[in-house]
Amino acid sequence: MDTPTPDVANQSSELVDYNLFRTNPALIDALAREGSAADHDRIMGLGERLGTAEMFSLGDAANRNPPVLKLFDRFGARRDEVEFHPAWHELMRRLVAEGLHTGPWSEPASAAHVARAAGYMLWAEVENGTQCPATMTYGAVPTLARQPEDFGQWLPLLLSREYDSRFAPAVDKRGALMGMGMTERQGGSDVRTNTTLAVPVQARGPGREYRLTGQKWFFSAPMCDAFLVLAQAPGGLSCCFVPRFLPDRSVNTLYLQRLKAKLGNHSNASSEVEFKASYGLLVGEEGRGIQTILEMGVYTRFDNAVSSAGLMRHCATQAIHHARERTAFGRLLIDQPLMRNVLADVALECEAHIALVMRLARAFDAQEDEAESLLRRVLTPVAKYWVCKRAPMVSAEAMEVLGGNGYIEEGPIARRYREAPLNSIWEGSGNIMCLDVLRALSREPRAREALGSVLSGSKGRDARYDRFVDDLLMELGDPTDGELRARDLTQRIALAVQAAVLLGYGPEASAQAFLASRLSAGPPAAFGTLPRGLDLGALIDRVFRA
Repeated sequence: MDTPTPDVANQSSELVDYNLFRTNPALIDALAREGSAADHDRIMGLGERLGTAEMFSLGDAANRNPPVLKLFDRFGARRDEVEFHPAWHELMRRLVAEGLHTGPWSEPASAAHVARAAGYMLWAEVENGTQCPATMTYGAVPTLARQPEDFGQWLPLLLSREYDSRFAPAVDKRGALMGMGMTERQGGSDVRTNTTLAVPVQARGPGREYRLTGQKWFFSAPMCDAFLVLAQAPGGLSCCFVPRFLPDRSVNTLYLQRLKAKLGNHSNASSEVEFKASYGLLVGEEGRGIQTILEMGVYTRFDNAVSSAGLMRHCATQAIHHARERTAFGRLLIDQPLMRNVLADVALECEAHIALVMRLARAFDAQEDEAESLLRRVLTPVAKYWVCKRAPMVSAEAMEVLGGNGYIEEGPIARRYREAPLNSIWEGSGNIMCLDVLRALSREPRAREALGSVLSGSKGRDARYDRFVDDLLMELGDPTDGELRARDLTQRIALAVQAAVLLGYGPEASAQAFLASRLSAGPPAAFGTLPRGLDLGALIDRVFRA
């Protein structure tokens, strides 16, 4: 005889069907603070659409049903196509329809990048595997727009809000997406060691035809319609635009070898590829491939930080929600002092990262302003390093709040935890970012002035902050052992900017907690060490207001 399972009380409910934006006061304030108050209602509507049970189910389904590589058709002909679960296609359809890939280019406005950052931060809470094709398309547009005579016909497809998943020539499609191929087995981040060759067919120069032969160990989003690829041309390492189909509508010779079996990011495809006299067009000048492709990389690095902030916020939200409904030892978890300290500390971390990436988004919108442009040059690798580096720690702490239920794949945090380390590795690992910060400060002396100007705006309000900034600026002026100290300097820049925003614009509870817990002794290795006398409830509500 079957024994019925008894009703089990004291279980937290599933967190679905809520507005991701309305419940995030830190992001609401940041949107207005950084100049995008006019987009409030639009982002509010997006938050409502993204917070549904349906959207979270789509993200789960896309991860449980990863893409499959189909090398050949049933007749034995090369196919080199990636097949995806319908949930992936539905997620991509909605992402593109919301303009979260190229919205700032298709609908330019004074705060278009701020609005997109807020929107994509919300999207990352649902499913961040889609970031790969979205962000590379976002970053490719300004690069390709520099050569309208060569790539002008592609721009309307990249700006389109119609997602077209067909494996077909771009001229037959309603929308297109971009991928990228940089790294090779022998070099990794040291792309100057790349061996893939780009041989000119006839005349050399921008927009001219080259044939590529070689391999890429990581070929990002192989299902995309075209790729920016680094290869050695006669004039040095160069960037080529490599479409999946040739002008005569035949398939280009991009031979996918296998899909990567990744720790996380399961919904998205990453592959190895071999080029065999593959058709490509030169982007920019020969020998300037790194500079050309890194224009794309600036935007993708920015998105790494944005999406990491979104991942952290979702994990923190799940932990707070659980603690508000789960009882242990006779009290709700949220009412127990030590758990309350942990949750407030995690929430403070999330708010500080939201403040940093949204301040950086404003610099992306103000590129005509020299100071903001210089600030963007410094803060992009700073944010990419620090925000992405902290994401695994926050997601792990949030997972622990749920106990064993947090560790199982059926729960909401496990796949975000597996996703979290990727953004720190992708588009330049931590050391590469910190060395890039040093490079920016040394090659652009006025960049240090631009950074100092932002930090000085909050001086005179708190002695702890003043000392921290004075010491930092003094250290930045001393090049001795710069590489050895690069991580420490980059971390301190991030903390200083976060403190400047919180101290300058509040709220007071967040600013005081950040100054007390992050500047004096450095960021915590484990959360839950906030000192006495802080308003912990106010900190928690900043990230998830029920």
